[in-house]
Amino acid sequence: MTDTSSLAAVHFVTITENNDGQRLDNFLITALKGAPRTLVYRIVRTGEVRVNKGRVKPDYRLKINDVVRVPPLRLSEKEPIPTPSPQLSKSLSDRILYNQDGIIALNKPSGLAVHGGSGVAYGAIEALRAIYPQKEFLELVHRLDRDTSGLLMISDKRSVLRVLHEQLRDGKMQKVYIALLAGKLKGGSHKVTAPLDKSNLASGERVVRVSRDGKAAETHFKVIERFEDCTLVEARPLTGRTHQIRVHAQFLGHPILGDEKYTSNENNKAAKDKWGLSRLFLHAQDLTLKMPNQEQPLRLHCPLAPELVLMLEKLRNARV
Repeated sequence: MTDTSSLAAVHFVTITENNDGQRLDNFLITALKGAPRTLVYRIVRTGEVRVNKGRVKPDYRLKINDVVRVPPLRLSEKEPIPTPSPQLSKSLSDRILYNQDGIIALNKPSGLAVHGGSGVAYGAIEALRAIYPQKEFLELVHRLDRDTSGLLMISDKRSVLRVLHEQLRDGKMQKVYIALLAGKLKGGSHKVTAPLDKSNLASGERVVRVSRDGKAAETHFKVIERFEDCTLVEARPLTGRTHQIRVHAQFLGHPILGDEKYTSNENNKAAKDKWGLSRLFLHAQDLTLKMPNQEQPLRLHCPLAPELVLMLEKLRNARV
């Protein structure tokens, strides 16, 4: 896609597979870096933007070989966008688990946001764009909380991204997380269907609560191993709500250890002082999905983070 961020004359952009099916307004917002959304809608409404020489609406879905007329614009100069350090780029390059069929699977470390914003200069997606500058299209398939480690999928083909988003919406993509819960969880398995409501505090912090007026959510928990004062579980979210596993674990009465938002300071302090846990014990371990034009499902696996393996070893040794 042509970089049209500082146009001095009319540009014509021919749509390729990378933007096939994308809304015109979203295409322009990405192409015209720095242009406010209101300006984008105005130049579409006034006919300054045209597709195949005709007027279209902002929600028009672009097709391969469409020719988009982009008018000359004067955009205010912005400070350079912060870029990941070479060390981070190298580290993430070594964490790529799968890279083919339009999918990049990354073993995201805990503490790294998936994208920049809200005080975060950059995240995993910006780092990957720095690693692969030749790729015109690179977008997140799904998201992980900043403190969650494990499998993060990115797509470099819009056609693949659309298929995967459909699977996510239809609940056809199977996700398996590993979590360590505070206390002894009774029973071998639990299904939590508590609806979740998302809101922002005055500070801007995002919180999620169980609420009758919230959106439907479902998580299945299965006990893997029990320890003296905590329980290792497999968590399978059937929906994809923000903080879903964390809030559903709290709803069970057994929040995830190391969770600064939904777990008590007392539980977290005990886990840190006794076992050295200094992060959220939540890891995206497995993803199973259907690939376009392939009969067999794609199964991706991400080993548990080394610091979490070490803690489990300490817990097991304490039982001997």
